[in-house]
Amino acid sequence: MDAALSPEPPGVSTFDSNSIVRYVGFWARVLATLVDAALLLILTWPLLFWMYGSADLAPGQWVMGSGHMLVSWVLPSLAVLLLWARLQATPGKMLIGARIVDAQTLLPATGTRYTIRYFAYAVSMLPLMLGCLWVAFDPRKQTWHDKIAGTVVIYKKR
Repeated sequence: MDAALSPEPPGVSTFDSNSIVRYVGFWARVLATLVDAALLLILTWPLLFWMYGSADLAPGQWVMGSGHMLVSWVLPSLAVLLLWARLQATPGKMLIGARIVDAQTLLPATGTRYTIRYFAYAVSMLPLMLGCLWVAFDPRKQTWHDKIAGTVVIYKKR
C-alpha cells in the first residue's frame, strides 16, 4: 500500500518509504521552552545584577539602558538564531531530542526561515498565546510562527 494513501496517527507523517516523521507536541515543547527560559535567566541575571545592581532590577522594568537591551534582548536573539542555524535546536529542544527543520523538505531550514520564525513569535504571542497553543490542534504540530516561517519541529530519527 502506498505510504501517501495510508492513514497516519496524529502527529506522525511518512516522508519517504524509509522514515517516519514524528512531530513534537505541545507538552514536550512546553518543557523545552521552560528549560530554555531557565538557562536564559541563569546566564543573564548575574550579568544584569553586576551591571545594574539589585535596586535597578525591580519587576516591571523592560529596558533600563543599552547594557540591559544588549544582555536581555540582542545577545539571546543572536544565540537562539545561531543555535538554530548550527544545531537546528536550542538546549531545551536538544534535551527532548527535537530539531527545527524546513516543513517541505525536512532538511535544516535556511537562516532566512529561522529569522522569520524568530520574529514571528510575536504573532504567536499577541492574541493570548493562541499561536503557540495552536500546536495542540494542528496535525503537523505547527505553531503560527512555524507556519509563517515554513518550519516544523520534529524528533530526531532514531
